[in-house]
Amino acid sequence: MYNGSCLCGAIKFQVRTEIKDIVYCHCSLCRKAQGSAFAVNGNLNLEDFEFLSGEDNLTEYKSNNEQSKFFCKTCGSPVMSKNTLHPDLVRIRLGLIESDIEERPGAHIFVSSKANWDEINDELPQFEASK
Repeated sequence: MYNGSCLCGAIKFQVRTEIKDIVYCHCSLCRKAQGSAFAVNGNLNLEDFEFLSGEDNLTEYKSNNEQSKFFCKTCGSPVMSKNTLHPDLVRIRLGLIESDIEERPGAHIFVSSKANWDEINDELPQFEASK
């Protein structure tokens, strides 16, 4: 089980399962949302994710017809995303988890759009788009 929160602490949540499909995402949307070279995201079943407080402090950005990204209204922390094609899943930002994470990233995705100043220096598989 993992606990997490946004930067200001207004949003707190709990993850009651292992985090699956952890990836370093280098797509331009994740880079812009994070303000960094990549985002580290992981999937879990919606039923294993619970807001402890602050769910009403989320704001939604629809990045396309299928995907919405959710941020804290107060501090702007990216919290999660949902996709209508996979309504039972939630994709969370691992940087919000407050304890050590047992699971590890398994790949780099969307490396075709990674920042030109970013260098990948590990042996994980790299995918031009999603894996």
